[in-house]
Amino acid sequence: MAGQGANRTKRFPGESTIGLLRHARLSLLVSLVVLTIGAWGLTLYQALTVERPTSVAVLGSPPSGGMDGMTMAGMPAAGLSVTGAAIFVAVWTVMMAAMMLPAAAPMILTFAQAQARRDRAVLVPTWIFVAGYGLVWLLAGWVVYPVVQWGHDMASSPVATGSFNWAPLALGGTLIVAGLYQLTPLKRLCLSHCRSPLAFVALHWREGRGGALRMGVLHGLYCLGCCWALFGILVAAGVMNLAWMLLLTLLVFAEKVLPWGWRLSPIIGVALVAGGLTVAGGILPVSWMAA
Repeated sequence: MAGQGANRTKRFPGESTIGLLRHARLSLLVSLVVLTIGAWGLTLYQALTVERPTSVAVLGSPPSGGMDGMTMAGMPAAGLSVTGAAIFVAVWTVMMAAMMLPAAAPMILTFAQAQARRDRAVLVPTWIFVAGYGLVWLLAGWVVYPVVQWGHDMASSPVATGSFNWAPLALGGTLIVAGLYQLTPLKRLCLSHCRSPLAFVALHWREGRGGALRMGVLHGLYCLGCCWALFGILVAAGVMNLAWMLLLTLLVFAEKVLPWGWRLSPIIGVALVAGGLTVAGGILPVSWMAA
């Protein structure tokens, strides 16, 4: 009887690791869901309280009363500034978290699984990995800010308020560039890394917390390489354009997570090129695509 009791208390060698992984995956999944919902809540609040989205495509139709989306977001109406950049980057980072975390979740959970098989410390290295990923998008916001500011300045310039309307060319050209990029080898390379979490972890694994940070940054760079052109549309159509935010979130998720997502990428490219040609040619009104 004693022997039978002892046998019942035995554990398989990997049982503790499996239990640790299950607990870590559940904690991470719940945290990612809460973080994504919170980020979307802040983003929706910001989008709904901005009177007019900040966009390059408003060229030729400057905001009335000087209260455009940039001013409403607490950014200066004209001219670059450190304060304006900091506020914009904060808004941008939250928005990127809302849009990108669902598509990044498989990679994050795969990293946690690999970490659990090497070390009992799972959550801290995994969140460091997430921080490295987010750091890439934060730094990207510092690059986007002067572009958005340039769009605002152009919208209030004599060039934009003259007889020639630059909005169709601005938005149409952006759509065409984004569509053509969908068909390039670089896009396919970056998308393949984003769609293959196990391969990414196997090829780029680094030990320790510093290694987790480097892996997060590297994955963020691949993700940026995969999606920068799509988010260029968001800059052109309006950084706080809710319709484009939702559409791009679904497209990025489908590309990276769904089994047939790799087939969707060129289809998106062709559709964007076609849409860009119709906008640039004046067939499709800019108001349909840019709030």
